Amino acid sequence: MEPKFSQIPAFAGRYLLTLQITDVLDIVIMAFLLYKVLTLVRSTKAASLLKGLLVFFIVLALSYVCQLKGIYYLLSKMMEWGVLALIILFQPEIRRILEQVGSRRIIAFFSHSEAGNVMDQAIGQTVLACTEMSQSRTGALIVFEREIMLDDLVRSGTVLDASVSSELLKNIFFVKAPMHDGAVIVRHGRVLGAGCMLPLSKNVNLSRDLGMRHRAGIGMSENSDAVVVIVSEETGSISVAIGGMLKRHLKPETLENLLRNELLPQEESGEEKQKFSLTRLLRGRKNGGADDGE
Repeated sequence: MEPKFSQIPAFAGRYLLTLQITDVLDIVIMAFLLYKVLTLVRSTKAASLLKGLLVFFIVLALSYVCQLKGIYYLLSKMMEWGVLALIILFQPEIRRILEQVGSRRIIAFFSHSEAGNVMDQAIGQTVLACTEMSQSRTGALIVFEREIMLDDLVRSGTVLDASVSSELLKNIFFVKAPMHDGAVIVRHGRVLGAGCMLPLSKNVNLSRDLGMRHRAGIGMSENSDAVVVIVSEETGSISVAIGGMLKRHLKPETLENLLRNELLPQEESGEEKQKFSLTRLLRGRKNGGADDGE
């Protein structure tokens, strides 16, 4: 065994010498695609579908080994339509990946500073609107889209294309307005849709004090990388949901710093990013009852 192990470096060196530029490019592309697939499985419901496929292949293999001809025949016939079935099952995830590698990133690359200024203004207007809606106890649900695009959710409401302003947000969430019960979705500092329906959280450990608006905000953050701002209609408290975590009873200045930390380019925030990160806020006040019921 030792001579074989000692030959591994020499074999690896000879193999590396045979590599060409096209081989390196092929490896890089495959690694990128594998990374995207793993990211997709981790951040969406695709993991449960992959588990089902794994069970299917295990049953197929067992039926072949155990000579269960009837089961093997049916499963093997199903395999012939496997590619089409995968496309149908993973259609939302496939479309999301294709949308992410589309023109959105190219446009963002050439208009980075302009987009940062627009988002900075949108954050300021959002904080102003949430402060006033908090004082008047007007319920609000504002979703800031990031990498995962939310076009399907936008189509569930009214499609808009308007600059974020405090007056617009207050008018949308006015209690007698037709779209006040849904969510506003913001993309690149512009209101993309209003009155949108969000998925509810399936977390059974959430506090019973949380209403439908908070559960929808947490559910949105569980199913995407969006930053969700929530204003309670009962108490007027301001909350933010990110990655399934909820930070409640935020002051306007804390809300502004948190949104800047999460939504603006990393290099603009410096040391302030860690100070106002949601994870740090959640960890720092566990013993102070910061997440008490409303």
